[in-house]
Amino acid sequence: MRSRADVVVCGAGIAGTAAAYHLAVRQGIGNIVIVDEYEPLTLTSDKGTQGYRNWFPGPDDTMVRMVSRSIDLLEETARESGNVFRMNRRGYLFATADEARLEELERTARQVSAFGAGDVRNHLGTGDYVPARAEGFEGQPTGADVLRGNAARAVFPFLAPEMIGAVHVRRAGTTNGVALGTWFLKRAVAAGAEFVRDRVTAVDTTGGRVRQVRLASGASIITDRFVVAAGPAVQDVGRMLELEMPVHHELHSKVTIHDPLGAVPRSAPFVIWSDPVVVNGRTLPGGVHMRPVDLTAGDELYLIWTFDTDERPYEWPPRFDNRYVEAVLEGCAHMIPSMRPYVGSGASALHDGGYYCKTRENRPLVGPLAVEGAYVIAALSGIGIMSAHACGELLSLHVASKSLPDYARWFLPSRYDDPTYNEQVARWGPLVGQL
Repeated sequence: MRSRADVVVCGAGIAGTAAAYHLAVRQGIGNIVIVDEYEPLTLTSDKGTQGYRNWFPGPDDTMVRMVSRSIDLLEETARESGNVFRMNRRGYLFATADEARLEELERTARQVSAFGAGDVRNHLGTGDYVPARAEGFEGQPTGADVLRGNAARAVFPFLAPEMIGAVHVRRAGTTNGVALGTWFLKRAVAAGAEFVRDRVTAVDTTGGRVRQVRLASGASIITDRFVVAAGPAVQDVGRMLELEMPVHHELHSKVTIHDPLGAVPRSAPFVIWSDPVVVNGRTLPGGVHMRPVDLTAGDELYLIWTFDTDERPYEWPPRFDNRYVEAVLEGCAHMIPSMRPYVGSGASALHDGGYYCKTRENRPLVGPLAVEGAYVIAALSGIGIMSAHACGELLSLHVASKSLPDYARWFLPSRYDDPTYNEQVARWGPLVGQL
């Protein structure tokens, strides 16, 4: 292992590997050491549903612009790599049995469209609707299609018969996030970076600036630039710099089941039921999600339902409530009646997950910290795969002292020093951007 580095990156999840790629490959800073006590991409980066979307209803266009840049970069990388991470454009489908909610979804679609996400198209029939392809991402529509009545049921007949409409978000889909992060890491290493399996235990900040990073193995690395990309451990690493990171954690569960009955077409998009569902006498909020895994191959499904948003302390491994499995199966059976036979089969499901590491307004932290030479790329809660490319690019521009995009200021850790901004955040509420 090197005793000196131009940059040390703490964390080899999707954020850390994206940062290392942009630093080494795009900025030409080859002397980089990436440190993680776990194997790359195995803490939380492999625990999500690995979707992407340019659908961010607000409160302004900041997230649409940043994530649209990230999707541009994802498509560029897919072309360069031969699409090793199987990026597709099946879209996100928001379905509802409530006329008022469909109108609300259309209003949201028009708001997102005004932010630059693409046109909104209304369909009472299927003649001018362009179906999504099961594989690939080229040549597909952007914006959103609003399908009403028989049009929605004709295109998505596997959904509940009471569905009265759906909004199909088109610049959206899924990827294999582990394959993407592995490509980032391989390219960074080829450009001169080094991965070290170890744990950062201390950072020497004598004189108010980064000077040295110490590891659990007893080794140390002399450096004047240190990037905190530690995922849900960002608070622990921040305290090594004597800083409190403005984040909190929510437990995020995912269920994986096999679908031997073929209840869900393998070509289905990422489907979200927008209406509340009653489970065991308890009304749970809308938002149960389902998507096929591995596109047209296999028979696995990912199921999630983020109805528990209480703050949790970070601990690893996380502990999950087993009742979640049956709740999400019941919610999915309500949305897709042919999944009803799987209710009660929770014991055979795989229940895993990680944490949403979030800021108060659910926007990432990317940029310099109060200690000179220290930077952070963190709090990519629920948007890690879709935002990592642009966040990694933004981090690298900060480190290399290059020109920044105009949205950069909205991700700076120092944004909370502005009382006016804090007042805005209080008005927005905690679930901005979260589906």
